[in-house]
Amino acid sequence: MPPSSQGLAIGDLAARTGLSVAAIRHYETLGLIAPLRNSGGHRRYGRADIRRLSFLMIAQSLGFPLARIGAVLADLPQRRAPNRADWARIAAGFADDINTRIAQLSRLRDTLDGCIGCGCLSLDTCALWNPADLGYLAAWAGKALVDGDITGAEGDTFEAGKLGEFTVGPDATVLL
Repeated sequence: MPPSSQGLAIGDLAARTGLSVAAIRHYETLGLIAPLRNSGGHRRYGRADIRRLSFLMIAQSLGFPLARIGAVLADLPQRRAPNRADWARIAAGFADDINTRIAQLSRLRDTLDGCIGCGCLSLDTCALWNPADLGYLAAWAGKALVDGDITGAEGDTFEAGKLGEFTVGPDATVLL
């Protein structure tokens, strides 16, 4: 390993972080890390890059997208390892996101048991439906027409609860 004054080669950084060299280069092209170059043009990474990549891996494992992670990393100093104040600022910013996710997952956990196997026969009371999913409405209405749950002639309009309405088209197709 080179002396710390010269920084780490990309292979050494890969060994220290557990990332592949290709992943490190990818993160560099996204601007998430910015290595120095030695006189021979080789990348050299410092302690700050190890910390940035470690943070990146943790944030990704929590489901945060690279765009959000990049925005946070852009506020960190480029050539020094983040200090306690830097991490406190980051933690405060992520706390709201994490609390929102916890609330969403808690709602999902509390309502999911009623949805398993229900077949969404009661869209007016379904706690998990997606109102913008017109494909789902078309599939639901089409299935209802084929199964005989709904009978209608061409031009008949039906209300599908929170999903909206649909009209029966030619050959029992669904028109949204």
